[in-house]
Amino acid sequence: MTNAPTPKTPHASRISIAQLMQPEHANNLGNVHGGWIMKLVDEAGALACMRHAQKRVVTVAVDSLVFREPIKIGDLIILNAEVTYAGRTSLEAEVQVIAENPITSERTHTNTAYLVYVALDDTGRPSSVPELIVETEEDSQRMEQAKKRQAHRISQK
Repeated sequence: MTNAPTPKTPHASRISIAQLMQPEHANNLGNVHGGWIMKLVDEAGALACMRHAQKRVVTVAVDSLVFREPIKIGDLIILNAEVTYAGRTSLEAEVQVIAENPITSERTHTNTAYLVYVALDDTGRPSSVPELIVETEEDSQRMEQAKKRQAHRISQK
């Protein structure tokens, strides 16, 4: 019998990805394709969850992804992700998306996404994940919000 995974804080899962947006990422108006942003959001969320679980994960759900501001060719897209909820085998990651003009350093928060992943063992079966423990009042509030989102997801099944 294996021991329970060691609990971890949200900070332990935190990752940041930055990528310069090129013409191949955009439409003919110079706006980055939403699908490209979604791909990067999914990768950032998955990396945060893999860091927490120390296992492979698969995407189960994307709660919402609202594009509030366009991201343009030449912008640096910055994705900050961390785990906000850990259940028995599932994890929620919050991903913040920021567009930065690398010349002026002006930053625009373009959207926040919440994604759910399931950790997998070496045979591809769902596997237990470490408990998420909070360090700050902000972490505690974010975890409570995540628990409400998870309860809502479950009620929709």
